[in-house]
Amino acid sequence: MEVDRVKSPEPSSPISKIVLVASIAAGVQFGWALQLSLLTPYVQQLGVPHKWAAVVWLCGPISGLLVQPIVGYYSDRSTSRFGRRRPFIAGGAGLVAIAVFLIGYAADIGVRSGDSLQKSTKPRAVTVFVVGFWILDVANNMLQGPCRALLADLSGSDSKKMRTANALYSFFMAVGNVLGYAAGSLKVLHKAFPFTMTKACDIYCANLKSCFFLSIFLLVLLTVLALTLVKETPFEKNAEGAGGGGLLLFGEIFGAFRQLKKPMWILLLVTCMNWVAWFGFLLFDTDWMGKEVYGGVVGKGRLYDMGVRAGSLGLMLNAIVLGAMSLAIVYFARGVDGPKRIWGVANFFLAICLLMTILVTKMAENHRHAHALVGGAEPPPPPTGVKAGALLIFAVMGIPQAVTFSIPFAMASIFSSNSGAGQGLSLGVLNISIVVPQMFVSVISGPLDASFGGGNLPAFVLGAVAAVISGILALTILPSPPPDQANQTVVPAGFH
Repeated sequence: MEVDRVKSPEPSSPISKIVLVASIAAGVQFGWALQLSLLTPYVQQLGVPHKWAAVVWLCGPISGLLVQPIVGYYSDRSTSRFGRRRPFIAGGAGLVAIAVFLIGYAADIGVRSGDSLQKSTKPRAVTVFVVGFWILDVANNMLQGPCRALLADLSGSDSKKMRTANALYSFFMAVGNVLGYAAGSLKVLHKAFPFTMTKACDIYCANLKSCFFLSIFLLVLLTVLALTLVKETPFEKNAEGAGGGGLLLFGEIFGAFRQLKKPMWILLLVTCMNWVAWFGFLLFDTDWMGKEVYGGVVGKGRLYDMGVRAGSLGLMLNAIVLGAMSLAIVYFARGVDGPKRIWGVANFFLAICLLMTILVTKMAENHRHAHALVGGAEPPPPPTGVKAGALLIFAVMGIPQAVTFSIPFAMASIFSSNSGAGQGLSLGVLNISIVVPQMFVSVISGPLDASFGGGNLPAFVLGAVAAVISGILALTILPSPPPDQANQTVVPAGFH
C-alpha cells in the first residue's frame, strides 16, 4: 500500500502531549452530546414533523461514510509544513464554529428572511438549520479521524502507550458527554447570555444557543492548546508514492472489502445489527422523555421542555456510567472468548433496556389518565417513581454502550491485520457497517413511528429485536481472536 511508503512516525512522545491531543475529544463530544439531547426537539420546534425529524440526521451517517475515509486517506499523505494531522484538526474546529452559528441562529435568520412567527413551519429557518447541521457533522468527522491518527503517530510503536492513548480518548469523550448533557439539562443557562433571547428564539432556543457557545469555547481552547504545544514533523512522499487521487482512494477501499476474511464479515454483520439497535434510541431519547414520559407537546406548555431537560440529565448519568465502564471493560473482557461473550450479553441487556421503555411509558400514561383534567389544562408531571425509572434506563444503558464503543473496533484491528488494507482502512470499513444502519434507521424510524400513532416506541422495539439478533450472532458465529492476541483485544476507542 502507498501509505507504507510514507516515512514512519516519530518515536513515542511524552504522555503529556498525548493527553493534550486526547482532550480535544471532550470538545468534540460536548457538541455531539448537545446534538443528541437537544437538536431533535429543536428541529421539531422549527416546524419539521416528527416523522421527518429523523431524516435530518441522515447527514451524520452520510458524512461519516464519505468524509472520514477521504480525510484519513489525504491526511496520511499530507506534506504540509504544519504536519499531516494538524491542518485537518484546525480546519474541522473552524467549520464547527461556522456550523454552530448557523444552527443557533437558524430561527433568527429565518424570520429576517421572511418566515412568519405565526406559522408553525418555518421553511427558511429549517433550511439554515439543515445546512448548519450538515457542516457540523462534516466538521466533527474531519476532527475525529485525524485526532485518532495523531494519537497513533505520537504513540509510535509503543503498543502500551497506544492503549493508554485510546483509553484517554475514550475518557475525554465521557467528560465531554457529561458536560454537554449537564449543560443541556439547565433551563436558566440563557441568563448568562441575555442577548440569545429574541422574538424568534424562545427560552429553549436561547438555552441551545448558550450551550453551543460554551461548546465552541471549549473546543477552540483545547484545540489551540493541543496544536500549539504538540508539533508534527512534516512528512514527505517519495516519487512513487505521490499522486493517485480519488481513484486510488476508492480503489483501496474496495480492495479492502475484497480482501476481507470471513471473521471480519461476521464482525461487520454483528456491528450492523448492533447499530440498528442503538440509533433509534440515540435519535429520540430526549423526545421520548418529553412526549411519552412527561406527556408534553412540542411548542406547547412546559411539560415537553421539562421532559427534554430530564432526558439531558439521563444522558449525563449515561455518560458517567459509560466513562466508568470504558475503563472497567478491559478487565471484564479478558480471555479468548471474553470479548464476544461480553458483547453478546451486552446486546441482550440493551434489548431489555429498550423494552423497559414500554413499561415506563405505560406507567406515565396511566398516571395522566388517573389525573385527567378538563379545559385543556396540562396534566401534572409524572410521579417520582416514573421519572426515576426512566433515568435508570438512561444510566444503565451506559454499560452496553461502553461495549459498543470498544469491542468492535479492537476486534476489527485483529481480524484485519492480514487483509493488506492497514488499520486505518480496516476501521474505515468497520465505520461503513455503522453508518449504513444509521441511514436505514434515519429513513425508516419516522414513518414507522407515524404508522403507530406518532410515538417513539416502535423505533425502540425495532432496536430491541435488532439487539437480540446481534447478541445471538455474537455468541454463536462470531469468531474469537487468536489466543496470543486475546489480551490485546479490548482497547477503549469510542465512536459516534
